[in-house]
Amino acid sequence: MSQAPLPIPSPSMRTAVLESATDLAGFRTQARALLIAEVPPQQVTWMLAEGRTGDLFAAGPDTLPAVPADSPVPANAPRVPAFFLQWCETVILHREPHRFALLYRMLWRLVHQPSLREDTLDPDRLRLEDMAREVRRDLHKMKAFVRFRPIADPDGGEPVHVAWFEPLHHIVDAVTPFFQKRFTSMRWAIMTPERCVQWDTHTLSFTGGARRDQAPEADAGEQLWLTYYKHIFNPARLKVKMMEKEMPRRYWANLPEAVLIAPLTAEAAHRTQDMIDRDATVPAKRRPRNGPAIADASTIHTQPLGDDVVIETLAALRHAAERCRACPIGEHATQAVCGEGPDQARLMIVGEQPGDQEDLQGRPFVGPAGKLFDRALGELGWDRSVMYVTNAVKHFKFEPRGKRRIHKTPTQHEAAVCADNWLEREIALVKPAAIIAMGATAARAVVGRAVAVTRERGTWMTRPDGVPVLITFHPSALLRAPEESKPDAYAAWVQDIALASEYATT
Repeated sequence: MSQAPLPIPSPSMRTAVLESATDLAGFRTQARALLIAEVPPQQVTWMLAEGRTGDLFAAGPDTLPAVPADSPVPANAPRVPAFFLQWCETVILHREPHRFALLYRMLWRLVHQPSLREDTLDPDRLRLEDMAREVRRDLHKMKAFVRFRPIADPDGGEPVHVAWFEPLHHIVDAVTPFFQKRFTSMRWAIMTPERCVQWDTHTLSFTGGARRDQAPEADAGEQLWLTYYKHIFNPARLKVKMMEKEMPRRYWANLPEAVLIAPLTAEAAHRTQDMIDRDATVPAKRRPRNGPAIADASTIHTQPLGDDVVIETLAALRHAAERCRACPIGEHATQAVCGEGPDQARLMIVGEQPGDQEDLQGRPFVGPAGKLFDRALGELGWDRSVMYVTNAVKHFKFEPRGKRRIHKTPTQHEAAVCADNWLEREIALVKPAAIIAMGATAARAVVGRAVAVTRERGTWMTRPDGVPVLITFHPSALLRAPEESKPDAYAAWVQDIALASEYATT
């Protein structure tokens, strides 16, 4: 695609003077004035006010006076794309001495060559994007690698926390708001070779650069940080090249923990092998929220209890279930969630397993499904306190997803082991006159065979011990149903439960 020819430059040269290396407002004013005056980039010399005696950018002796910073902006001033303004804000912080000339050249071309706005492979554009990326990386590294050291106040006030850092670019002013917001109530100062900043909890003040030997030396608190860093170092996860990419060696001189990197890296292989050679540790269960702590790991049940083990009370059953490891679920749950209700309740309600809220509170049917269950009992006029409510599986099986724990259906083996160890003993101790099994897992555990709940819901079955069992859906299935079908599904479910009305009273 052919491009419109650039305007022919005039033979005169112009000088644009900026107040500082990061004078964005001055650059925009000067660039706008030059652009309106149709001064092409080849005829503009950019320089800093403090460098006018010795032209920073090699301007010749025949340069004309600088463009006035307060030049009026005509109504027909050219418009530029938003991405160019974003470049200006970032690239102006770069240390490249010819960045102003590059920015103005790109501005000139964007105005006079509109097709350039879509050309993502243009060399000038690629260079500006690289420079912006380098500045953003330097900003990120300063936020990550500044290390403060406290200096006592001679007047007895709060100490001042001082840090030394050597940024690659002119980023001190740009990054200061981050530290001001993060350490609002702390007195601090950051020293760099070019510019220093201090915050007294009320006001920011900037001064010229400092020398490395003016920064404070290490203190006792730094040794504590090194001890912490040494203990969190995981040799099995060490990736030297990735570490050096994220924490380049040029920053190590100012990082206290850098003195540990070489010895820890050298010992990594030996420490990793030592970890592999150690004997496996026996996982200890966390202290239950609503149950007794496990004092002796040797009392944990790692195998099914067997028929010869006698548990005479529901309290003893709860205590024993807390230590169960006969299937993998118990290792990760907060606590075992056994049933609650009268010891000799006429009606027993059996669900699948505890959910997230049940696992945290240690009570069955207190989460969303439990609230739906309580709603149904209220409509039927039933008193939950006269029933025994429990689950076929006593521990919460879940899958972590971000900060949430998502329910996972227990396997047949896990449900069978739990039923043999705990559910059957609960049934034997409570001796209910009837049982409502809600869901396929509960039905299989109570009846002893697979049950097609969709087809056999609302029907009664009989256990081998002669106890009648009513089959119905689990309330969580109703929560997952499409919105348009929920009212009918809920009404049908309540009708199923109502079939056990004769057992729901004392």
